[in-house]
Amino acid sequence: MKKVWIAFASVVILSFIVLIWVGTEVYQKQPPIPELVRVKDTGETVYTKEDIQTGQNVWESIGGMEVGSIWGHGSYVAPDWTADWIHKEAVFLLEYWSEADFNRPYNSLDVENKAAIKARLIKDIKTNTFDETNKTLTISKERWAAIKANVEHYTSIFSEGKEEYAIPKGALTDPVKLEQLNAFLFWTSWAATTNRPGKDYTYTSNWPHEPLIDNLITKGSLVWSGLSIVLLLLFIGILTYYYLRNHEKGEIITKPDSDPLTGMRMFPSQKAVLKYFIVVSLLIALQVVLGILTVHYTVEGQAFFGFDLANYLPYSITRTWHTQLAVFWIAATWLATGLFLAPMISGKEMKYQVFGINFLFIALLVIVLGSMLGEWLGVHQFLDLTTNFFFGHQGYEYMDLGRFWQIFLGIGLVLWVIMVSRHIVYAIRKNDASKHLLIILLLSVMAIGMFFFSGLMYGENSSLPVINYWRWWLVHLWVEGFFEVFATVVIAFIFSKMKIISAKTAGRVSVASASIFLAGGIIGTLHHLYYSGTPIQAIALGATFSALEVVPLTLMGFEIRENWNILKSRSWMQRYKWPIFFFIAVAFWNFIGAGVFGFLINPPIALYYIQGLNTTAVHAHTALFGVYGMLGMGFILICLRFYSDRAWESKKLTRAFWLLNIGLVAMVLFSLLPIGIIQAYTSITEGYSFARDSELLYSPTVQTLKWLRMIGDIIFSGGIFYFCWFTISETLYSFRRKLKRE
Repeated sequence: MKKVWIAFASVVILSFIVLIWVGTEVYQKQPPIPELVRVKDTGETVYTKEDIQTGQNVWESIGGMEVGSIWGHGSYVAPDWTADWIHKEAVFLLEYWSEADFNRPYNSLDVENKAAIKARLIKDIKTNTFDETNKTLTISKERWAAIKANVEHYTSIFSEGKEEYAIPKGALTDPVKLEQLNAFLFWTSWAATTNRPGKDYTYTSNWPHEPLIDNLITKGSLVWSGLSIVLLLLFIGILTYYYLRNHEKGEIITKPDSDPLTGMRMFPSQKAVLKYFIVVSLLIALQVVLGILTVHYTVEGQAFFGFDLANYLPYSITRTWHTQLAVFWIAATWLATGLFLAPMISGKEMKYQVFGINFLFIALLVIVLGSMLGEWLGVHQFLDLTTNFFFGHQGYEYMDLGRFWQIFLGIGLVLWVIMVSRHIVYAIRKNDASKHLLIILLLSVMAIGMFFFSGLMYGENSSLPVINYWRWWLVHLWVEGFFEVFATVVIAFIFSKMKIISAKTAGRVSVASASIFLAGGIIGTLHHLYYSGTPIQAIALGATFSALEVVPLTLMGFEIRENWNILKSRSWMQRYKWPIFFFIAVAFWNFIGAGVFGFLINPPIALYYIQGLNTTAVHAHTALFGVYGMLGMGFILICLRFYSDRAWESKKLTRAFWLLNIGLVAMVLFSLLPIGIIQAYTSITEGYSFARDSELLYSPTVQTLKWLRMIGDIIFSGGIFYFCWFTISETLYSFRRKLKRE
């Protein structure tokens, strides 16, 4: 075990050294925010730094990433504002110079004259005119004219609304805020079109693809994409060899002929945890309802089958709540599982455990309801910008809740860490065969509590590259990294308690598994940051290590087989059929959703063209629900199975399991993936802005595909209904069960 622990420690320490080093580069080499933006010939002030920074706060307050996207990060109905601004500005300048020089539209010019005007455009747009000495950016009077045209266009959209973008009338009416919002949109487009000092690519590494200004994929992105694929194949071979050579070397154990956990003592704190499962079921159901409303906005824009819903629940709110509730219920399930298993780990009930569970339960309700109300108030502009930051809508996908609610949730997580860790520490002190398994469990519990606070590392006026850097620490490292370690170890602990595998083997395998996927997962965080105003190191390291994230997922077939063999190994294992079925589904979706569809968008060459298209939604649904959602459901079922003393009538669970999986497949194959492929082709052949344009998204073919999603959604919703029905009914039965006194 010593070598395994050394490997684990080396992976974690070295990976974080690299990730933090890239973070320092992000801070030092981010696109500058000028103190002044001025017109070169007249000296007229266009924008100030305060305009740009406040404009970012305004953008956050109306929903931020839930209303279109910036630099490819955000929602899919409205355009990517950066790409849209760039294209409109380029078209304006081409037409402006064509009319001025030839008195004809640009498209009517011959090839030579078109090339001359395009070259002038590229020089004007791409030349970096930011003066480091006085922090002033100068622009041409022609570009100022283009900016004025864009300002008029976007002011109309946000004040008057636009059905195709699911933006209601009056989303933003304050003329000062509208001017500041446009200042921020200009800055994001400037960073994406202006070359870095001394480089031949922009601050966003030439993203988005825009042929009019020769924003084309960089040589570095191509090279690192190719290398990532080579490394993927190499390490798949190495890991497969390692697995086949070592997976049978675990300690031989005779599986018991009867369930070792039959008659297991239940503690008052475990009964106190049961109420979490009722709330989680209600949150799942609400999330699905909000998902139905959100996806329907893509076909009607402002209404729900004719009812003008946008006046009360605009798209930005339904999508915010839909994505946020997914994180809430999945995280709540995993945390509740930790609290439920804690006395099983220590064998005793710790002091004040029930009080802590009840306190966390109330805190959960306050955070969920309070943050949702704050987001609604913020989007409807009832809060000033600073109040919105703390209590309203922060504007960043999966981190939408205000800073106050984040801090409140962080305090709750610290309490959870203490409540679970003290049981684990008590068990570790026994120094038995499960010691190493419990140590890695303790580390994962502490990491869950600690790494949530990475979401507090930026401030109200931090720049977009800095915010995105820390945001992905939370979304990727907290959820996909350390929660995944926690889940792996919890499953290993459960199987060791069932005496299916030995505690010693479970500990060795858990530490080794954590080392393998953290080797790619920690530095692989950078694959989210290729084109977010970050330096080239993000592309090089992100491409290399995100490929390694996929490597262990290619062996999920072995995990499915082993779980199936466990289920068939003894007749008493049928008692745990449905939790294990959900764990098998997790392995399947881990390979498909996180592996196949994850790698589809991971290499720089892929993400350059398809970031923020429906291909991202394919990965999000199959990985977030398919992996983490199914795992959360499996945890609920295993806890209920431990607690319940009756045989389960499996009709509801049979329907829930198959409807959920078939519905998710149908949702992807009938709608999300085909739309994503159409958008990807358009992005590659015409430019990114065309792939996000309403003309494509409301074309007859794409609209038909959107309606076809109803097939998968209805099937999936049926699965949610049966799962929630079973969970609530079984939980209510367990509440009525009296605990055995010993």
